[in-house]
Amino acid sequence: AGASHSVRLSRACRAQTSRRVRAVRVAAELEQREIVYNPGEVIERAEAEYRAAQQERPSSLKLFSPSKVNLFLRVTRRREDGFHDLASMFHAIDLGDIMKISLSPSNEADSLSTNSADLPLGKDNLVIKALDLFRERTGCQQYFWVHLEKRVPTGAGLGGGSGNAATALWAANEMCGRPATEAQLLEWSVDVGSDVPFFFSTGSAYCEGKGEVIRDVPSPLSLSTPLLLVKPPEGLPTGSIFKGLGLAAGEEPAGEDPEALLKRLAEEGANSEVCVNDLEPPAFEALPRLKQLKRRLEATSRGKFGAVFMSGSGSTIVCVGSDEAPQFLDEEGFEDIFVSPARMITRDEGKWYTPGTDVAELMARSERPPDAI
Repeated sequence: AGASHSVRLSRACRAQTSRRVRAVRVAAELEQREIVYNPGEVIERAEAEYRAAQQERPSSLKLFSPSKVNLFLRVTRRREDGFHDLASMFHAIDLGDIMKISLSPSNEADSLSTNSADLPLGKDNLVIKALDLFRERTGCQQYFWVHLEKRVPTGAGLGGGSGNAATALWAANEMCGRPATEAQLLEWSVDVGSDVPFFFSTGSAYCEGKGEVIRDVPSPLSLSTPLLLVKPPEGLPTGSIFKGLGLAAGEEPAGEDPEALLKRLAEEGANSEVCVNDLEPPAFEALPRLKQLKRRLEATSRGKFGAVFMSGSGSTIVCVGSDEAPQFLDEEGFEDIFVSPARMITRDEGKWYTPGTDVAELMARSERPPDAI
């Protein structure tokens, strides 16, 4: 009986010891958790991270605002809503504007100024529309001062205004701490304009729908390929040019498969069979001088231009293969023609487009502070 009693005591002692060990372990774990999760430290760390993030946000930016060319453009269908679906190879180019943008103390309106007398400065301007959209979608109520130094002609089919809108949208997102992803900016921007989403691509993209369905593709031509842009002073209204196609609702015009054109462009380079634009016939009918200009450029190129075609809905003619202007453009009667060399450019995700050397030097020389705009 004594031995049995001793065994029971020994078991009881072991159980008690085990419970004490578990209690010590639990207490240690709780103490460790208290050390790890210290509310004061968490709050201080969050505040420090917030202050650092605030310091990283720029209060002003000076950005290059690119334009684009359509290396080919096929109209694939007239939709029931009256718009037209297209399939086009878009590429960003280094002809662009300079945008200075800074935070405004106003809680009522953005302020826009420009060196161009042709641009509206109110709600009709795509920059203002883009900033209004940014506030609407993100809930950020910041307003901005914007100054646009325009170099891209208006009504040119080069997407200069769309590039301005995309640049403003990207800048606002940067200056407000990136509340939106680039994918969201791309998705939202179609509500500003059909060409705006393209600029959130890599700069080399196959676009479908109204232009909002974007697929990044490798540049089909070398970025060093020289381009010459030639534009008469007259612009062309995009809506009228599309309407001039005369398509019925649901009608799909005949023509080469645009996917095949994309493949041929990469394999063969720019030529007259690949660099097609379905909008040329109505554009040339609306502006006969544009057709004459294209023919003259083709006739005098002496093999320097692999392709000569209209960009977008006009009125810019793009010459691929040389940026040397034909001599006839210096003759009397051509004084009002806009002529500019250009190169194709791309961008990396998370970064905006950078300009060619001439624009970069112009931006560097500009001493005017954004907060003085």
